[in-house]
This record gives sequence, C-alpha cells and structure tokens, in this order.
Amino acid sequence: MSPSAAGSAHTPVSVLLCEDHAVVRAGLLALLGSAHGIEVIGEAGDGEEAVALAAALRPDVVLMDLELGSGIDGVEATRRITRADTPGAPDAPGVPHVLVLTTYDTDADIARAIEAGAAGHLLKAEPPEELFAAIRAAAEGRSTLAASVAHRVLPQMRSPRPTLTDRELKILGRLARGLSIREIARALSTSEATVKTQLERIYDKLGVASRTAAVSVAREHRLLP
Repeated sequence: MSPSAAGSAHTPVSVLLCEDHAVVRAGLLALLGSAHGIEVIGEAGDGEEAVALAAALRPDVVLMDLELGSGIDGVEATRRITRADTPGAPDAPGVPHVLVLTTYDTDADIARAIEAGAAGHLLKAEPPEELFAAIRAAAEGRSTLAASVAHRVLPQMRSPRPTLTDRELKILGRLARGLSIREIARALSTSEATVKTQLERIYDKLGVASRTAAVSVAREHRLLP
C-alpha cells in the first residue's frame, strides 16, 4: 500500500512491530489494537526478522526498538529496511517508513537512527495519542521527534559533532565505567593492543589526550547513556 493511501477513511495504516521483549511487545500489540485506523500486520522479535518481514509484508510503518539483544540492532535493521539496494528489500514503490520507539533518549543513538533512515523517534513513556499520531505522520512521510529530545538532537545534527563507530562507543562506555584496557579487551574479546589503537582514534576524533578528557567530552556531546 502506498503511503499516500495510508490512513485514509477506508484503509488503515499497516504496521510491523519490532520489539525483542515478549511482554512489552504484547502490550504494544494490545495498545495499537485499540487505535482507530491502525492495523498491526506483523511482529518481529529481532532485527533480522524485522528486515525479512518488512520486505515480505511491505507495511506502511515499521515500529522499531533500538536495543534488540543479540543480532543486529535497531539502527542496522532500520538501515537495511530503508535502503533500496538491500537484497530482497524495497527496490520498488512502498518502502516502509521506520519509526523508532525506545526507552532511552541518548543523543548518539537517536542521531544514528535518523542518519540510518528513521522517519522519527519517540519515547515509550509518551502518551498513546502521541504514538498513534507519530505512526500516522510516518505513514504520510512526515518526521516526528519527541519534544524532549528534538531541541537537543536537531542542533547537533546540523552542526559538526564527533562521530564514533559502534565499537568505539562500546570502548568509550567501558572507559567511562572505569575499566582498564585489559578489562575492556577481555569484555570485547579482543587484544589490548587493538583497544589501545582504537583509544588513540577516539582521542583524535574527540580532540583530547586523556581518558578523563575523552569521557568528559563524550558526556558533553551526550554520546554516553
């Protein structure tokens, strides 16, 4: 179904729900089932399943969690769903719009999701009416950002900001928790030499020369949870 037809008087907005927690997923299914003009046509428990179902079902909107446990995360799933050159994914009209629904409002995660192609970001704590409105807006190709994060994220995305890889963010997060290089290497199943090399890249990107300064700058840019 084309986005232009979504939400019309006779055609409900079709939604694919991706949430790895079964209890939360059941609650969202019940909530969306009460919404007028919205129909859940599929549910996925991980990112890979969401990508496959999005290609097969062609929903108007994919409601995507970011933290999906094992496998690819919500950002990568969003990227694959919205990319026209993904094998088996949309290379024809009807590319689904992805609306991210998360518990956390970490700026780095929100920015990554939007850069990956997400149509918007909403917190799970928002009122149901906000969620319904965001789904309808996404189906029409309009963007939605939770008011609590829009005023922070948009200015950062319009101006230069440090860009760290997923691996670098993991290292930086453990650095902020006080882990040593040996402990970080063990936690990430890599060598101490590799961690040291990646730390040097992190310092260079953040424009700092020490772990204390790196953590401070990362917190300033809200790159850490």
